[in-house]
Amino acid sequence: MNFLRRLLGISPSHMGRDGTSRRIAHVTRSSSAPAAPLPSAADTEAHLVDDQFDLEELPPEQPPPEGEDTADQEIESVEEPQVQPVQRPANIQRQPRAEPAPPRRATPREHKPKRALTYGIATDVGKLRDNNEDACFAMQWHTMTVENRPDFGFFVVADGMGGHLDGERAAGIAVQTLASEMLQSVYMPLLRNFRAAEKTTILEALVAASEKANSAVIDAVPGGGTTLSTVAIVGNLAYLVHVGDSRAYLIHNDEIEQLTTDHTLVQRLVEMKELTPEEAEFYPQKNVLYRAIGQNESLKVERLIRTLPSAAQMILCSDGLWDLVDDETMKRVTLESSSPQEACDRLVSLANDYGGTDNISVIILKIPENDVNI
Repeated sequence: MNFLRRLLGISPSHMGRDGTSRRIAHVTRSSSAPAAPLPSAADTEAHLVDDQFDLEELPPEQPPPEGEDTADQEIESVEEPQVQPVQRPANIQRQPRAEPAPPRRATPREHKPKRALTYGIATDVGKLRDNNEDACFAMQWHTMTVENRPDFGFFVVADGMGGHLDGERAAGIAVQTLASEMLQSVYMPLLRNFRAAEKTTILEALVAASEKANSAVIDAVPGGGTTLSTVAIVGNLAYLVHVGDSRAYLIHNDEIEQLTTDHTLVQRLVEMKELTPEEAEFYPQKNVLYRAIGQNESLKVERLIRTLPSAAQMILCSDGLWDLVDDETMKRVTLESSSPQEACDRLVSLANDYGGTDNISVIILKIPENDVNI
């Protein structure tokens, strides 16, 4: 047994009382002490041979004295340092960790619906005429695109002059020429590029188109003539050109306002204070015009630019309506109607009920009720 212990390099002092191997603490040699030379292979072999022959001469193993542990004497105990827990002062309280603020969300922009310009149109021959010498034109353009372009509307009422040759032809030619010129000079450029209107203002375009209509009537219908009341709407702006005795009205805040001036002989007498408005109602030549399309090579028109309030309404009509239906009745019917078209139909019917002595034409347009101009 001792031979096997020596062969394995275990001395009796490394064994416990129960004969099991005991752990020896590793002690690092000092750098100053000389290191023992390592045994060579020959020395190891000779030592093993000597151990083999001295196997019988070894004294029997003696148990260590009671109460002593020789292995413990050879083991140099190394005590591990004890870590003392850090005592937190009692007066210091841990503050709760602040939770991160939630990410800010962009406030959604309030989108208000964009409402369109609406209009109604009606014309009737009346009860005493055989043919209708009035002519009307209406066009409305409403877009909902990323450019957010404003509404565009173009409206015309023309009344061929009674007693002249081919009054209906004169009114028709004037309306067609005016509409064609406005489509080419205003509408198409606006459709391609809204800022194109800055090169030629809409009012200037209306005046130029009216002059071309005047020349067209003179060339096509010599001796013929017509009134002309036309308005172009861009957003909340109204561009008005007028000649003759057709009229344009504005209704807003329960009030009706006549925007145009009658170019008649009786109106001139009223302006000169030679007639009172009451006397003008029964003047025998109250429908005689001194200014109209097709009467002179040089045309002088009335022009006006007007800002239209939200939900305001405009009326364009021939004298066949306003001569029989007074202004207050026109306002009441327009405001009480559910739509501009219903108002037009009711006014035409009312004029016929009052006699229908002339052709009746009317266009009513309504500005959308919006908080912002579009």
